[in-house]
Amino acid sequence: MSARVIVTGSRVWSDADAIGAALLEAWHDACQVGHDGIVVVHGAAPGADSLADLWAIGHRGLGVDRDPYPADWSQCGPECRPECRPGHRRERRGGGEYCPTAGHRRNQAMVDAGALLCLAFPIGESTGTRDCMRRAVAAGIPVRDLGAQR
Repeated sequence: MSARVIVTGSRVWSDADAIGAALLEAWHDACQVGHDGIVVVHGAAPGADSLADLWAIGHRGLGVDRDPYPADWSQCGPECRPECRPGHRRERRGGGEYCPTAGHRRNQAMVDAGALLCLAFPIGESTGTRDCMRRAVAAGIPVRDLGAQR
């Protein structure tokens, strides 16, 4: 069975080597304790998530798989009723509206699915990344904050 590893990070993260090194270490550690490989879980956003996805695709031969969780910014699901009140939707810069709680719901879904570890690559405030980190800690998932290396 493969170990699930959540990757969360800034949308402007560009250091593919840092992500690759962290994922390779997580893969190695998971294999050392009896897992067949890892499943790279991410939010399917630009930046750190996309770099982690590319790494996973390139390392399939090592027993690496991927499990993207794209946020549904266009609509609200039944689980968001407490956060979503009438008029909660926000205007998108390019036009249209979006649900501001979609990223939080996506982060919770990734955490709820369980993971051996969460690798975090925040830059500055990185509000979505830090939200995912808090949710992982609350669920008892160890978090490695790798943003300090930037």
